[in-house]
Amino acid sequence: MSGPSADRHALPGAADTLRFLMSRAVHGADAEAEAAQLIETRMSWVILAGGRVLKMKKPLRSPLLDLSTLAARERNCREEIRLNRRIAPQVYLGLLALQWHDGRLALVPEERLPAPGVTLDWLVLMRRLPHERMLDRMIADGRLQPAHVDAVIALLADFYRRAPRTRLSADAYVARFRREHAIDREVLLQPRFAALAAGPALDRLAAALDGYAPALRERVLQGKVVDGHGDLRPEHVCLLDPPTVIDCLEFDTTLRQVDPFDELAFLGMECAVAGAPWVAPRLIEGMASALGDRPPQALSGLYAAARAVLRARLSVAHLLDPEPRTPARWLPLGRRYLEQAAFALCACCGHG
Repeated sequence: MSGPSADRHALPGAADTLRFLMSRAVHGADAEAEAAQLIETRMSWVILAGGRVLKMKKPLRSPLLDLSTLAARERNCREEIRLNRRIAPQVYLGLLALQWHDGRLALVPEERLPAPGVTLDWLVLMRRLPHERMLDRMIADGRLQPAHVDAVIALLADFYRRAPRTRLSADAYVARFRREHAIDREVLLQPRFAALAAGPALDRLAAALDGYAPALRERVLQGKVVDGHGDLRPEHVCLLDPPTVIDCLEFDTTLRQVDPFDELAFLGMECAVAGAPWVAPRLIEGMASALGDRPPQALSGLYAAARAVLRARLSVAHLLDPEPRTPARWLPLGRRYLEQAAFALCACCGHG
């Protein structure tokens, strides 16, 4: 780091930065209303205080994502705001620069830049959503009603109508499914995960991908595949009036190229894992009516199976970390996803 301010004072480390981001100096009255909370994810540090959320990206590098430089983290923050404002403009409030000036940290809104300090990092500022209204909590508490699901359908139908059609070729769309399946096999068939007995489900999914490859290509050729959300899970859906959906997949354009019925099969599958299997058919039927588009029923089964196997892989992959968090959680969760995959493959093959 260069500049006179950086030269005169030692730059703060991560612990000092997080203490600052959780302090009253940052949150003011919000901090008085409720003590700031820190949530750590694989990619970010998330600070909750009062009605606000601050999200700062970790300086990490992985095969999927490189956030190791300041410029890369700025680009990622900007993309997160731009993409999520398509569907949740009232939640994504703006970009903040974390600056260092005369030995002190400060958060500066983008509209007040340039400022005299040295920018150390970038953060996304969000409006905090009520935890008790998130879809996963509504399911867990037994409060989810069909009217809530219908409101989500209306929101997403409008989003999909406006979303740009994919630029992927039909062959590239199919190849992505096969590429993800190859990675699924590489992880789930490791000897350390033998207790999952994933082989039969993986073989059936491979056969289904071959059998329905023409149907997948046809969805692209018909203009049905869009630049969508990419990570449509219950914990990203808030059942306000109207509902809102947050945390789209911002770091990989290709993985956001989705059939709306793929995203809904994913959301429905996750709701089934959470304890509400009735949601999936209502989502599919409601969106078919809203969009005037009814793909083959077996295709929704294929989408759900592929998503369930992917989630099984991502679950057990936590155990490949040097120090996995909550290690007892991941094998049982992977098994539950494989059970969902088997159920979806039965539906898929039954309508083949």
